[in-house]
Amino acid sequence: MATQTLLDRLKRSEAAQGWLLISPTAIYALLLLAAPLITIFAFSFMTDGYLEVVNKLSFCNYVGSCGSFDGIGEARVYQPDKYVGAWSDPIFRKIMLRSLTVSIFVTLATVVLAYPIAYFVSFHVKPERKPLWLFLITIPFWTSYLIRVFLWKVILGYGGVINSGLLSLGIIDDPLTFFNYSTFSIVLTLAHAYAPFAILPIFVALEKIDRSLLEAARDLGEGYIVSFLRVTLPLSMVGVVSSVLIVFIPTVGDYVTPSLVGGGKIPMVANLIQSRMLDLDNKPAGAAMAVSAMAIVALVSIIFLLLNRRYLKGNAR
Repeated sequence: MATQTLLDRLKRSEAAQGWLLISPTAIYALLLLAAPLITIFAFSFMTDGYLEVVNKLSFCNYVGSCGSFDGIGEARVYQPDKYVGAWSDPIFRKIMLRSLTVSIFVTLATVVLAYPIAYFVSFHVKPERKPLWLFLITIPFWTSYLIRVFLWKVILGYGGVINSGLLSLGIIDDPLTFFNYSTFSIVLTLAHAYAPFAILPIFVALEKIDRSLLEAARDLGEGYIVSFLRVTLPLSMVGVVSSVLIVFIPTVGDYVTPSLVGGGKIPMVANLIQSRMLDLDNKPAGAAMAVSAMAIVALVSIIFLLLNRRYLKGNAR
């Protein structure tokens, strides 16, 4: 009887019905997202054998290299923990810092360019034409990400469209080399690829702003610039914060762009992880680097959210 009563309450509960509706999606996301993360985390504590991963939890990098002594006992061969080895590796630290720097520049460029577009569509485009503009913004998603990156390689190349155009106009005598295989080319390509991800959240935040607040600010004698800085920008910061996280997090681990546009000369942390796992066939060490990179990105994201919590709290009220 009590069980039947509990079931009846669950059927009438809106929260229970909501959980029931999202349960298939939640299970699907759990399988596709949580399972790979758990696997990588488990790999980081396993031992690397010869051309295989030994299914044995260990803090060492290789089999038989944790505190083994020679016959006399004077010399000791010691391989540090995989996480200690990753953090003490100057190559990992340098490439991780480069990945964060490139991602920060990409995020700044993307959000700064995306905000005016979102503002124009929200405030200056007629309501009946806004769906058309949003449709045009999503056109880059029609093509493969790999194709878009390769096209930027063609455009920025030594004999690409930009250099050919500048040479034909007589502006330069020799092709410019900094366009391709450089940090600039990586930032430009990633900023273009992730622009729609930054525009849409900002647009949604701008659409939620009550226009009467702006009218009240102007009635009080505030100019457009002051009204924007004191009303529009603070109320749209939740969209800006969302755009920053949406762009920053995936660009840190981008693999394709540094390989193609960077020519492999400017590797990022994803390229280093791939090298450890496949080229050197040391999956536990690569997994430890991957977990370390995820922890760093999570820490930076949490710090950014804490710094902007006043805007998020203000929009939640």
